[in-house]
Amino acid sequence: MLQGMTSLSTTLRVQPGTVALAGRDSREILGFDGGKDEGKAAMADLAPRLEDLQERLYAAGRASSDHRRLLLVLQGMDTAGKGGVVKHAVGLLDPQGVRITSFGKPTPEELEHDFLWRIEKGVPGPGTVGIFDRSHYEDVLIGRVRQLAPPEEIESRYDAINAFEQRLVDDGVTIVKCFLHISPDDQRDRLLARLDDPTKHWKFNPADIDERQLWDAYAEAYAIALERTSTDAAPWHVVPSGRKWYRNWAVARLLTEHLEALDLPWPAADFDVEEQKARLAAE
Repeated sequence: MLQGMTSLSTTLRVQPGTVALAGRDSREILGFDGGKDEGKAAMADLAPRLEDLQERLYAAGRASSDHRRLLLVLQGMDTAGKGGVVKHAVGLLDPQGVRITSFGKPTPEELEHDFLWRIEKGVPGPGTVGIFDRSHYEDVLIGRVRQLAPPEEIESRYDAINAFEQRLVDDGVTIVKCFLHISPDDQRDRLLARLDDPTKHWKFNPADIDERQLWDAYAEAYAIALERTSTDAAPWHVVPSGRKWYRNWAVARLLTEHLEALDLPWPAADFDVEEQKARLAAE
């Protein structure tokens, strides 16, 4: 947690028995005092600290046997802003230490394996910040809503996900899971905005309107997933995303808090510093 600041991680964390998405205000400004202008200024203020923390993580992964790394999992309904978070919040990080993985429809090869097989390959290496733009949760979300697997298989996946994430945490992965919460009205307005802007038509998919008919089913699937897989090792955070500026600041703040909690020192030199200075001075 940042010194002298209330933890946003605590504020946004899913608590047992409290997952109810229907009617939840997607335009809440939790843990922040101010409006859009102040939010953008706060975002800029986070940048130097976040950059410093990421560099410390990167250095630790390159200079020692430190296996620590961070995985940001982004989930949300279409138009919730996963891409916006990657651009604005993750965009504050140095790209050389970031690995972004998007999981679309499984390939025939991937379907021949357990649903976590392809996810394993996307786990970030030591010193790296990994981003999952959609993730293993698709297999208990669209899989549940579209009945792509038997009910008993879907049920077994929650436990498999918890065991998988616990294993990652035990191996030095800090997992930051963010559900970007929007309302049906938010989504309608964003889809209309895409249709009104010819430069955004490429982002529009008519199938998104069809999926809106399943909104309640998806909301239920998300609520179940959040409840069943928000653990002490890898808790979920519900990020109100009706206001884009707040969403971006909140995710950047969560990243900062989790990196701060690692208490990362700069790696000590594995050589004699004074000797190397002398060598340079003698040239």
